[in-house]
Amino acid sequence: MMNRREFHRRLATGVSALCAAQHLTATAAPPGKKASKYIDVHTHVGTIWNGNKELTASLLVRWMDEHDVAKAVVLPLTSPESSSFLCLTEGALQAAKEFPDRLIPFCSIDPRTSVVGGVRGFESIIRRYVDLGAKGFGEHKVGLDFDDPLMMQIYEVCEKIGIPLLFHMDTLRGKDQPGLPRLAHALATFPKLTFIGHGPGWWASISGDAKAADFMSYRPRPVTPGGAIDKLMDTYPNLWGDLSAGSGAEAIGRDPAFGREFLIRRQDRLLFGTDYLQPGQPVPQFQLLDSFNLPEQAQQKVFRGNAEKLLKLT
Repeated sequence: MMNRREFHRRLATGVSALCAAQHLTATAAPPGKKASKYIDVHTHVGTIWNGNKELTASLLVRWMDEHDVAKAVVLPLTSPESSSFLCLTEGALQAAKEFPDRLIPFCSIDPRTSVVGGVRGFESIIRRYVDLGAKGFGEHKVGLDFDDPLMMQIYEVCEKIGIPLLFHMDTLRGKDQPGLPRLAHALATFPKLTFIGHGPGWWASISGDAKAADFMSYRPRPVTPGGAIDKLMDTYPNLWGDLSAGSGAEAIGRDPAFGREFLIRRQDRLLFGTDYLQPGQPVPQFQLLDSFNLPEQAQQKVFRGNAEKLLKLT
């Protein structure tokens, strides 16, 4: 099993070779041109993993300018399983305060946090964050079953307030089983809440042959039709996908013909993202997604239009 950092390195190397063969280059905003191509729904600021370099808000925005990213969502990480260092909502709010035209804060609170008043207590905290500018909830990356009663309290509050929730799923956090029955339970219980899927467990489920072992490790092979993602997206219009990280790139790139067709077929509910979290990090999404040569309408939706609509940015 390769770790996340090694996977990013290998994937970025492979994608770079593919794009060089196709005479593609990385997307970057020319000097003096306003970044406009992408809205990135998945970034972080701070120091995420021990050994990482710190990513400040100013470094993030500089990287965005270099890659034609108009705006980026900054996601807190508030659960002990989510990262080496906690990145609180206050940090995301501060980053957005520094760059209000470029950075979009989300909020997060671990459902195991001691609050007074149960669901009402969580609601008071999340409403406070929304009043301060948070546009959604996440990264929801918690070491519980996806439909644990504590998790369901968070979903209830987010549905009531009317903000989307971006979740991480693997064998340790947001846990589910092949076929994603726990996610299906949450989707059915909270039909007005937009769930945005991310992580190895979620993206492994693009394939009909996904096994529990695939929910943490990356196993490049062609996609088998009938994956849980397609089945759930057919049934639940409140389910979206975040294309970030190695897991998103691997899911779309492992079987290019299927990947392109999936991007076009699900163009109304897919969101461009990178999971950029430290300076110099390889990001395969730019070259990989350009290599599909998507129809203009599908590209516009996936690269930025869906995010603008979902987060009410226009």
